[in-house]
Amino acid sequence: MSESVAEFVRAYAGLAPVAAVPEIRLHQAAEPIGLWELTEGEFRSEQPPPFWAFAWAGGQALARYLLDHPETVSGRRVLDLASGSGLVAVAAARAGAAQVRAVDVDPTAVAAIEVNARANGVVVETRLGDILDDDAGDAEVVLAGDVFYSQAMANRMLRFLLRAARDGGARVLVGDPERAYLPRSRFRRLDGYDIPVSPALESVRVKHGTVWELISATPGPGRTDPDPRTD
Repeated sequence: MSESVAEFVRAYAGLAPVAAVPEIRLHQAAEPIGLWELTEGEFRSEQPPPFWAFAWAGGQALARYLLDHPETVSGRRVLDLASGSGLVAVAAARAGAAQVRAVDVDPTAVAAIEVNARANGVVVETRLGDILDDDAGDAEVVLAGDVFYSQAMANRMLRFLLRAARDGGARVLVGDPERAYLPRSRFRRLDGYDIPVSPALESVRVKHGTVWELISATPGPGRTDPDPRTD
């Protein structure tokens, strides 16, 4: 991690508890516009907004679920996709995962994940890059928060998640705040939470975040096919 990028994260995103997951503290921006303008300079991301600087509703719902149900990841190898701030990865580590890997395409996000993991006293391995055309490696649980925000991203993400479940036997959980491109027929609902959010980001003050499990035709050891019904 570049120390200059880590210093940028610490300087422009204050450390504060996450609204729906107060057990976890993240470096979060107070408002999006100023930081967005700053990231167009030296620290400009390939992604237009600085996704790493906010605790998005889908990620908050998934993190809340992991802390409420630690058996989901306890003792298991976990992969967190499009990790952003690292909220879900940190939650998995706090819930007792044996190993947590967090992947993001934004180098500033990777720095933020490492800074946030350190702030919460957990270890999270990071990887910079796009792995959606690859596989999930040896991950036993694959997590993804708020990733179905565009049709192109949804298509690529679903193909990756299906491979992870089918070929790797991984359990796949996603957190989603009712984004338009979530393929609901592929998932079953596990739980839902009302998540406080920034009106500047979401145009509302509360979004309902749902935790979904991918329906896999080949469940891992000790698991049965999930109920295919969705809400």
